[in-house]
Amino acid sequence: MKLLALDTSSVACTVALQVGGDVVERHEEQPREHTRILLPMLREVMTEAGLEARELDAIVLGNGPGSFIGMRIAASVAQGLAFGSGLGIVPVSSLAAVAAEVLVDADIAEVVVAQDAHMNEVYLGVFRRGEDGLPVPQMPERLAGHGTISELRQPATGRRIAAGFGWQRYPDLLAHNVDRLAGVVDVLHPRARYLLGLGAARFALEGSIGPQDVCPAYLRHKVAEKPEPVS
Repeated sequence: MKLLALDTSSVACTVALQVGGDVVERHEEQPREHTRILLPMLREVMTEAGLEARELDAIVLGNGPGSFIGMRIAASVAQGLAFGSGLGIVPVSSLAAVAAEVLVDADIAEVVVAQDAHMNEVYLGVFRRGEDGLPVPQMPERLAGHGTISELRQPATGRRIAAGFGWQRYPDLLAHNVDRLAGVVDVLHPRARYLLGLGAARFALEGSIGPQDVCPAYLRHKVAEKPEPVS
């Protein structure tokens, strides 16, 4: 299978190309530089693999939630490539990509991902290890404040790990949930190589969608909306 994955939902601009069992990737964490570096990164991985876009099976898009502008950058580029090459797009959760990287460690069974949503909130997702080792969502992804995460049972099982930049950005979130977690790992942003497995699994089950049907997972539709008080 030949899949191209990209994500710009966070400070990371990340691209990966899978051809069979080989993966070529570029990953840079440069805030506000995505529009400058994304297309050169895409060209580099395609050239290194010796492929043209029309030879791909699909494009895997890190679909958020995350930065409003960042998500639009990746979505627009993916749509342009798809329209120009007659390809479909496989949207994948950017939070799930973080969980997938953490679940490479076989001792971890559950990952709680929190990404900075600004306005004193985080984008929250909880994932368990599936039979294939990939993350399976345990709840709908949602916005959350800095209080206790009601979906997490207490106490922690010892195999539940927190990941994502939100835990660093908002220490109160960790303080309110420390007894429900076994620890925090230093996996902060999505990496495109971990979108590939998620995209391949979804593509096998559901196929792809047309580029005109891409709808980024904004979660917060009113940017000026006041967040709920912290509990």
